[in-house]
Amino acid sequence: MDLYPAIDLLDGRCVRLYQGDYDRSTVYGDDPVAQALAFQSEGAPWVHVVDLDAARTGEPRNRDVVAAIAGALDVPVQTGGGVRTVEAAEALFSAGVARVVLGTAALEDPDLVRRLAADHPVAVGLDARGSEVAVRGWLEGSGADVLDLAVAYQDAGVAALVVTEISRDGTLEGPDLAGLAAVVAATKVPVIASGGIGTLADIEALVALAAGGRSLAGAITGRAVYEGAFTVAQAVAVTRGSAT
Repeated sequence: MDLYPAIDLLDGRCVRLYQGDYDRSTVYGDDPVAQALAFQSEGAPWVHVVDLDAARTGEPRNRDVVAAIAGALDVPVQTGGGVRTVEAAEALFSAGVARVVLGTAALEDPDLVRRLAADHPVAVGLDARGSEVAVRGWLEGSGADVLDLAVAYQDAGVAALVVTEISRDGTLEGPDLAGLAAVVAATKVPVIASGGIGTLADIEALVALAAGGRSLAGAITGRAVYEGAFTVAQAVAVTRGSAT
């Protein structure tokens, strides 16, 4: 299982939201590139970057920052937030991003996802409150069921599904293991877990999670690292089965 330490961008700064609430954000730094390099130095195999401004408005206010991060790192960058057109995705790939995550577009323009996935590494972001997937920076419900969408994109050629339980995101209260297991069992697409990680034990539980003969492909962690619950190096060791 790969670890994806997260950098969430709001007005160019590293922040974390609590349960997706833009009014409950905590700023953790003003230098996202330095933060990304720190994650890389600790052995992170990926860095996950989200443009929160773009997720809410569709306008790529932090694209230059994302490009700077991708240009500075040797490890691949996975990024999402407000990617709703071919042009937006192509701009990110041209900037050096290795994989683009499509959330709102996956609900509103499935053909866009399939077209991009035919030529590029694309992930579908399934951000859910309970079973309902949310869109537009988690501000609106879609009426769509997370398992239905996981199955719908099984034959779309996407590289991964990034599954977030919004009610747990930023809470450090532990991931939604039952919900993640249901998604893993429902699809053959690699699943990356996001939301709720607060301890190394949570990461151990994600590594151990299995359903339908499959395991998780990755896990995204943010606030726990920023607040010192564990280091990226410690988390990477757990994902690789070499923790002491």
